[in-house]
Amino acid sequence: MTALQPARHEPPDGHGASRDSRGTPADGQVAPSVGPRTPPDGRGELSPAPSPSPPSGEGAGGGFGGGGEQSRGSAVAHLPFPVVDEISRHCLDDGEPETVHIEVHLPGRVDPVRLRTAFHQALARHPRILMRQAPVRWWHRRYRWQLTATPDVDPVGFPPPGPGALARARQRALDHCPPLDASPPVRLEVIEGAADDTVLLLTLHHTALDGPACLRVLATAAELYGGADNSPAPAPVRAPGPRPEPLADRPPAPGPRLARPARIAPDTNPASAPTPAPTPAPGSAPRPGRPRHPGNGNGNGMLLTDLPIPTRPPRTPAQPAPYTVNDQLLVATWLMVARWNRLHAPARPHGAAAPAAAPIVVTMPVDDRPRDAGMPIGNGTRLVSVGFGPEERRDAGPLTADPPDPDAVARLLRRTAARTRALKAAAPGPQLGLYATMLTAPVLPVGLRGAVTRTLRRAAAPWTSTTLLSNIGRIAYPLDFGDAGRPTAVWFSAPARMPRGLTVTTVSVAGRIQLALRWSPALLDDAAGARLGDLFRSSLAATAWTPPPAGGAAR
Repeated sequence: MTALQPARHEPPDGHGASRDSRGTPADGQVAPSVGPRTPPDGRGELSPAPSPSPPSGEGAGGGFGGGGEQSRGSAVAHLPFPVVDEISRHCLDDGEPETVHIEVHLPGRVDPVRLRTAFHQALARHPRILMRQAPVRWWHRRYRWQLTATPDVDPVGFPPPGPGALARARQRALDHCPPLDASPPVRLEVIEGAADDTVLLLTLHHTALDGPACLRVLATAAELYGGADNSPAPAPVRAPGPRPEPLADRPPAPGPRLARPARIAPDTNPASAPTPAPTPAPGSAPRPGRPRHPGNGNGNGMLLTDLPIPTRPPRTPAQPAPYTVNDQLLVATWLMVARWNRLHAPARPHGAAAPAAAPIVVTMPVDDRPRDAGMPIGNGTRLVSVGFGPEERRDAGPLTADPPDPDAVARLLRRTAARTRALKAAAPGPQLGLYATMLTAPVLPVGLRGAVTRTLRRAAAPWTSTTLLSNIGRIAYPLDFGDAGRPTAVWFSAPARMPRGLTVTTVSVAGRIQLALRWSPALLDDAAGARLGDLFRSSLAATAWTPPPAGGAAR
């Protein structure tokens, strides 16, 4: 199943006014919540949504100045923004919403009242998610989260079912952040399918929390809804075995530290007519009658599909795996980018030497948090970079062939496994590195720190990694929703902001890899995004182990 969600630039119809990336309504009006605004017991009304901040001044919703009168519950605690939250807050951009999208497909229907009750109870069990940004002035030393005892707004909504309902919900997830000035900064939309199935679509503001934290809350809601134990499954035990030879285990050199990483070649055609709607997956038809103009940098495009897990060499219990599925995903990402850039390389005069290729660098989030009920809620991942260097440049020809040379891919897999083993053996560092920790030290006011951070981000753009690969891996929780069943598919997608402009997110469900490609329309249009997805599919297939012929050797 494949679904392509284009970048769109109009606010959705009937589900609230447009908001900017800081959560402030774009038209100055308060956006109504999606679906009925009823408390968990299904009776009466919740307190009204908070009124917007004034246009000037850095209030709770963004900008600089006061927060204004708001009808919301009192704060029970205050927490300073952690490093990741503050850097994200400084760099918010209205044209590139900082949303994380989680999509869970269930085979049956859920009961609306029971689900709303279960989700509200799950929020109460994880009170760190009940937060909103406190009003702040530019001279304050910190941004702060206000923790609330109850939600300011009902985060659960039930959009009208029908053709295109899922596509519209996906578009809202890409275009419109939940506001930071209302607790909680997450939105759950429940979409009923035509085949008595249900899609739970969560949208969260990445400034406040990440996907694994929100999934932990959803697992608690599943347990409260269905009554089944949703404790995380234990991680697979890797039996110790003989390590590879020392020279083979040594990671290859990543190349010069100051080398500028490769950029993904842009492929947009803004002068052309609006692109036609792609053939959708069942239940996910794109919205009709909305032309899509790529390249203006507003919102993200997205491609969702599922792929087979590539095979690996068989091994005995006492033998360590030569490489992991995560290594295969890294190699597939490298192959996708390298092959894409080669296809988009400018033509050279006959006989002219090819310029030296810039190294491809892939950033990966690493999450060391426990997955049980005590999992810390917030932004808990740290970023590591996997650099590919001179060895890949020497093998560039066979690796970027169509199809890639199996022996060259096997060598790349072994080198990648050595790199990731070295990263796992290293001591964990700060989430975003030492420089980010220094930038967020409460020495200067937040207004000045924000200006410095944005300036440094622009200056460092040429050294930003090529792309980001977020491999969630196996879903640790059953996500058993009782009579509604367990998930048949789960997708995550991370925001794609320039200068990277592309993120790759993978999840393993029921023996399949659920892939989400998400891109900035300043980098790719919808047709280019679909072609890039095809390249990833073939690149991942190229990493699969093939058994040797009789009397031969496997690669």
